[in-house]
Amino acid sequence: MRAGLMASSLLPIAGLLLSSAFLLMAGGLHGLLLPIEGTIQGFTTVQLGLIGTGWSVGFLAGCLAMPQVVRRVGHVRSYGVMASVAAITILLNLLIISPEAWIALRALTGFCFAGAAMIVESWLNERATKENRGTIFSVYQMVVFAGSTAGQLLMVITPPKEFFFFAIGAILYCLALLPTALSTAQHPQPLKTARLDIRRLYRNSPVAVVGCFLIGTVNGAFGTLGAVYAQRIGMPIPTIALLMAGAVLGGSLIQFPLGRLSDRMDRRKVLVGVCGGAIAIALIIVILQPRTPELVIGLAVLFGAMIYPQYAITVAHANDFAAPDEFVKIAGGLLLLLGFGTMVGPIIAAQAMQSFMPEGLFAFTAFAHVLLGAYTLFRMTQRGAPQGPAFRGVSVAKGGATPESVVLDPRAGEATSDDAGPAGPPEPMEDDDAADDGSPAEATHFQAAVTDPLTTAEVVAGTADATTTPADAADNAAASLDPTATSEPEEDEGPAKPGPG
Repeated sequence: MRAGLMASSLLPIAGLLLSSAFLLMAGGLHGLLLPIEGTIQGFTTVQLGLIGTGWSVGFLAGCLAMPQVVRRVGHVRSYGVMASVAAITILLNLLIISPEAWIALRALTGFCFAGAAMIVESWLNERATKENRGTIFSVYQMVVFAGSTAGQLLMVITPPKEFFFFAIGAILYCLALLPTALSTAQHPQPLKTARLDIRRLYRNSPVAVVGCFLIGTVNGAFGTLGAVYAQRIGMPIPTIALLMAGAVLGGSLIQFPLGRLSDRMDRRKVLVGVCGGAIAIALIIVILQPRTPELVIGLAVLFGAMIYPQYAITVAHANDFAAPDEFVKIAGGLLLLLGFGTMVGPIIAAQAMQSFMPEGLFAFTAFAHVLLGAYTLFRMTQRGAPQGPAFRGVSVAKGGATPESVVLDPRAGEATSDDAGPAGPPEPMEDDDAADDGSPAEATHFQAAVTDPLTTAEVVAGTADATTTPADAADNAAASLDPTATSEPEEDEGPAKPGPG
């Protein structure tokens, strides 16, 4: 019975999941290929760090600009353009061997990747209902991690020609086009431009704001320069691929047990614990300077297990102090802060590696985690742990996530339901910008609240009111086609919320 229900939920979106798999495989391969090939071509460590920063800049730009592109030409054409341009950029990386060109091309790839991922996820959001949202979200997360890891592991293959991996990456980007081009899935509603209110986020949770930025610097530095470190210490390319994939695997395996632990105690204690673990592993690498491939890979797996779950813990902590309907807004804003961190981290870490030694990468991450751990301990003396039901965290993929993927999380639906639990909601954040625009308090099946990004621009909440009938849903869908209905993006739904959080 359950197998039949799962099949009925997944079959309509199988093409979209397949498209995501190809896209993420291409992104994983592309992201690992450039620093390795750049090192072979003699690029400096700082130039390689700037290539990683270029990705983050383009990715965030895609968050802000893509909604306008989608409004003008539609989802199918927009996705086709993004995947096609991404395929062109990886081929241009092969034809134009120049650090300046690669930085610009990497920014363009980040822009395209953000737009393509946003469109696929918005389709999935449109298809998700209250009954199957958990299934769709779980399977999509599996596709995200499996796709990006599989793309990296492709580099274990011994290439017959120098251009082999560039050609494979271009083929994967093109394959990502086909499922969406042939899909008959209903097109999502137009997207709204995102914005970020750091003041409100900081008022809600200072640890989350500072933490997400510092976590972004570490994740961006390791994701961009981890392969450069491995190559600098003489590891062969297949071993480098195993190292980077192992770090992601370590983070994904420990995500659930750490999340469960943080549900049973002050999440900040768990965050301080993983910061301590990351500092210890980084210092072991800096002091011992291991060169044995098995030892280096083992330490990388442990390091990934410490750094990659931190974002989920931080977001869960922020939502513990927020009103139930603030989940998507807070998660989206923190994703954007994470993105700003990924822009800064590779530049600083590259300077450390170039000025000192390859292990300078881990010296930088240790310093960032000392700052995060110390600030978290300080905040624990200023504010107690929240009372009442704990909010469950959401993970973020190494290659980036979008607010569309945040809203696909079933907890977004829980946050907007009437069933908030017997303990009652926490005190809401102050919303200086919110205004009563006459819109209903409950989101309909195809509508919803909110914009605050790291990688796309708008969030379409797909939670259905239990009282919504099929006829109502059809009326809502028809209303969304009215051009006047989307001419002025909504800033915030519902009346202003009194009182600080």
